[in-house]
Amino acid sequence: MTDAVGSFPQYEVFADDFLDHAQDGFYNAHYDRPACLELLGDVAGLHVLDAACGPGLYAEELTARGAQVTGFDLSPRMVELSRERVPAGEFRVQNLAEPISWLPDASVDRVLFALALEYVDDRVAALRELRRVLRPDGALVLSRQHPFGDWLRHGGNYFEDRVIEEVWSRGWRVRYWLTPLERTCDELREAGFLIEQLREGRPPAAAAEVDPERHARLDREPIGFLAIRAVPSRTCGWPAEVREGNHEGI
Repeated sequence: MTDAVGSFPQYEVFADDFLDHAQDGFYNAHYDRPACLELLGDVAGLHVLDAACGPGLYAEELTARGAQVTGFDLSPRMVELSRERVPAGEFRVQNLAEPISWLPDASVDRVLFALALEYVDDRVAALRELRRVLRPDGALVLSRQHPFGDWLRHGGNYFEDRVIEEVWSRGWRVRYWLTPLERTCDELREAGFLIEQLREGRPPAAAAEVDPERHARLDREPIGFLAIRAVPSRTCGWPAEVREGNHEGI
């Protein structure tokens, strides 16, 4: 096994099945999406970039809350599903290993990057590109698998960056990076972000009515996801006119 995940759109082969699973599944609908949406805050009237948008479930809720949504995904089928679900949005096929050349500097107010960081080999480069398209007063919200939960499942050296393959419950074969929490924090800093909030992911109280046993376990053990809100550092990476708020022509 090489030390890379690569650019194959892994979710392409089970995109429709994933939509069926994630639309009302506990971990997605009652755990990760509420956490990310809370950290994004009021998005009415804002331009939100949904990076690695999947089948459009986050985009649907963001649009309902008054946001203008632009999204992209590596999987062409995911992009099709997003377009069907959110006709008001704009969605494209895009590899996070490549520049988002169709978006200008400082052109979006928020970036959502949910549960996809671990599929990127050069995460600092991808985060820098997301920072580039953010306005100086914008924010990035990302979620990822909780590294301690990963370590409990796979063992080994918690602090070692490594690529693993695993088969999930529906037979989906996935390949992704295991990295410690400090690595994600370092990568955000290196990409020019400052962490504003970090949530280790406890489901909202209302989710106990959906699945009491799962809710109780996630409420006491760090085995699910975590979410981070990060803001751009104002001291690096932008031309002076962007730092000072002159966005004319962008």
